[in-house]
Amino acid sequence: MSLFQISTVEEYNTACKNAFENPETFWDDIASHYQWQKRWSKTLNWNFKEPKITWYHEGKLNITENCLDRHLKNNGETIALIWEPNNPKESEIRMTYNELHLAVCKFSNVLKSKGIKKGDRVAIYMPMIPELTIGVLACARIGAIHSVVFAGFSSQALADRINDSTCCAVLTSDGMYRGSKNLAVKTTVDQALKSCTSVKTVVVIKRDNSDIKMMKTRDIWYHEAEQEVSDHCPAEPMDSEDMLFILYTSGSTGKPKGIVHTCGGYMVYTGYSFKNVFQYQNGDIYWCTADVGWITGHSYIIYGPLLNGATTLMFEGIPTWPNAGRFWEICDKYGVNQFYTAPTAIRSLMALGDKWVEGSSLKTLKVIGSVGEPINKEAWDWYEKVVGRGNCPIVDTWWQTETGGIMISGLGNIGKQRATFAGLPLPGIQPVLLDIDGREILQDGIEGHLCIKYPWPSMLRTIYGDHQRCRDVYFSNYDGYYFTGDGAKREDGMFRIIGRVDDVINVSGHRFGTAEIENAINSSTLVTESAVVGYPHAIKGQGIYAFISLGSGNHDDADVNNSVISAVVESIGHIAKPDIIQIAPGLPKTRSGKIMRRILRKIAEGRTEDLGDISTLLDPSVIDSLIKGKK
Repeated sequence: MSLFQISTVEEYNTACKNAFENPETFWDDIASHYQWQKRWSKTLNWNFKEPKITWYHEGKLNITENCLDRHLKNNGETIALIWEPNNPKESEIRMTYNELHLAVCKFSNVLKSKGIKKGDRVAIYMPMIPELTIGVLACARIGAIHSVVFAGFSSQALADRINDSTCCAVLTSDGMYRGSKNLAVKTTVDQALKSCTSVKTVVVIKRDNSDIKMMKTRDIWYHEAEQEVSDHCPAEPMDSEDMLFILYTSGSTGKPKGIVHTCGGYMVYTGYSFKNVFQYQNGDIYWCTADVGWITGHSYIIYGPLLNGATTLMFEGIPTWPNAGRFWEICDKYGVNQFYTAPTAIRSLMALGDKWVEGSSLKTLKVIGSVGEPINKEAWDWYEKVVGRGNCPIVDTWWQTETGGIMISGLGNIGKQRATFAGLPLPGIQPVLLDIDGREILQDGIEGHLCIKYPWPSMLRTIYGDHQRCRDVYFSNYDGYYFTGDGAKREDGMFRIIGRVDDVINVSGHRFGTAEIENAINSSTLVTESAVVGYPHAIKGQGIYAFISLGSGNHDDADVNNSVISAVVESIGHIAKPDIIQIAPGLPKTRSGKIMRRILRKIAEGRTEDLGDISTLLDPSVIDSLIKGKK
């Protein structure tokens, strides 16, 4: 039987060898560490052409039995979830596995009482409160498919996602706290549902006691509904390939993609990757600072930790409120052992000075991690020296919404580390670098397109409602490979992620398609045309640079900026608003009318000494005006 947790370099090498030579046997053995209602008949069927991937064929399970039920006999009184509120003066919540199990059963029965059943889609638009985790698990327990939408997205963005997956219900709260602010949540849901016909039920959690409207035939208060139901709810039997959740991510076109993950394979890989990347040991306190609205929160706040009987910490607030030492105060308060955050947070805290970190001991930290985007060397060095005190390995994890779990990373303190390198692939993951013609790059130090040539259990199965788009985006670029969309290079077997090679901007670890932002900008009545590119940003990694052309007449710059930002906020949310807006008399286009974003990227980056071939431009003179107008 394969070793579930790797503890030495030798064990890592053996696991990689076994996984490469006998992948199905390897993943069989890993899967056997979980509780199945019925064993699978075949481990893997696959082709990347359609694509068609099935793991653990005919296997039956419920992921919540593995997250909760199987821990109850021996570890029922172990703390499963610690919730730290936004306001440090408010009391935290600690829930044992017994308590979390009962809470999930109650929430499950509330959903069932409203007619929600296996296969139904349920949108969740909620702040980082315990009920978010409970609601996610309740959906999974009854076989409903959860679709968590980050609570910073606009009503329009929420409506688009609800309509795409025809959700029958929304789980939300009255309001939320974020730093010093109170933000409307239910109001945003109400606005979104004006254009959603599929939603019949809205379950509302009381968080900030804000004054909200409740629609009699549609809306229910959770605290009232839970009084009417039992705390016993058997887990719904699920096929390994049944949908577990849909999570939307941006691509190079305007419409977000509903990435589909399934029950069995996602469970197997997420639990395995968590245990190994963070080298979690029984009794450790683990904290991931992400929001459950993103894949990081799904895999490494909820599912990965709970599958391993871990104690997972969930934080409602932000790293700089009420002061810039909040992260480190929390680490000391709970004795955090594994800490996982984004380079954006690291860079923003680094910019505020070491004093905020030096006031905390951080003596319990054993592993510190990074997620969302490549971490630059300056941030890596500061993280290692000031936060880790030179005693903590950094796991710089590379993965995607589409991969479900961490693919390339260090494994705690096992093996080599190098600043700016994600590290080595996990056992069973087969990354390759391809050149533009699809040939494998075998030499070190040469940049190529990062692809995966063999399936892994937690990979996406489709894009909800659009399998052809799934094939086109991920499997058609290179025959027989999954295309990640990232560029990378390799040294000594270690991978360094360079960044996106398509029209996707990675802002603070969150991906936005340029077309998505351009569509929003173009909805402004003042704008006739726009082009958006990414540029280096000291805190966010990449910032959003918008080139816009206006209609006739005179326009005040401030009015233009306000109009553009309002259009983006209304369509997507504050998280996607441009950092720089440049009014341009024209955009660089080919004779066929295609905007040459390559040129705009170089202008935004200030690299105008070599713009490359401009012979195909319809009007080369537009370039001079763009360079002169650069902000």
